Amino acid sequence: MKFILASQNRHKLKEMQDILSADGVEVVLEADIGLKIDVEETGETCAENAMLKARAVMEASGLPAIADDSGVCVDALNGAPGVYSARYGGPELDDTARYRLLLNNMRGAHSRTAHFTSAIACVFPNGDTIEAEGICPGTIAFAPQGTGGFGYDPVFFLPELRKTYAQLTPEEKAAVSHRGKALAVFEKKLQEYLKNQ
Repeated sequence: MKFILASQNRHKLKEMQDILSADGVEVVLEADIGLKIDVEETGETCAENAMLKARAVMEASGLPAIADDSGVCVDALNGAPGVYSARYGGPELDDTARYRLLLNNMRGAHSRTAHFTSAIACVFPNGDTIEAEGICPGTIAFAPQGTGGFGYDPVFFLPELRKTYAQLTPEEKAAVSHRGKALAVFEKKLQEYLKNQ
C-alpha cells in the first residue's frame, strides 16, 4: 500500500518509512508524485492541522495521504511556539535561527520544561480517517548540542537520557520521540483498519 506524505520534509519521510515499512506500507513525498500542495495551517491544534494537510493531499492525489503536525510547547512561553513551531519568527528563518530565537526568548526563564507533541492524520479516498498523537516531555537546553535530527532537536533535552534529540541515534529517537510514539499508536490503528478491509 502506498501513502503520500503531505510534506516536503525528507527527515519526516525517513522517520515514517523506518516505522511503517514493516507493515508493507510505502511512504513517498507528495513531490515524488509531482504534487506540491501548500495547505494553510489554520487549525488551532496539531491534530487539526495534520487533518487539513492529509485531506488536501488525498483529494489532490486520489491516494491515501498521511500528515504529521508537530510542535514544541514551552511552559515558560505559555505553550509557544506550539502549532507555530515551523513558522516561529517568520518564514525567512531556518531551523537554526528558529531555535536560537527560542533560546533568546527563554533568557531568564526559571522553568525550562517543555514537551514535543505530534499529531498524525491519515485520510483514505473512501473518506475513512485514522488519527494518533504522541507526546514527549523534556526541557529546553541552554545551548544546542548534537548534530543529528532537524528543527528544534539540538535544543530539546531529555533529562532521563541526558541527551538532546540531536544526540540520539535514529533508533533511539524513534523509541522515545513524540513522532515515534504517535507512529506506534498509528501503526496499531492502521493494522486494525487494514485487517478489517
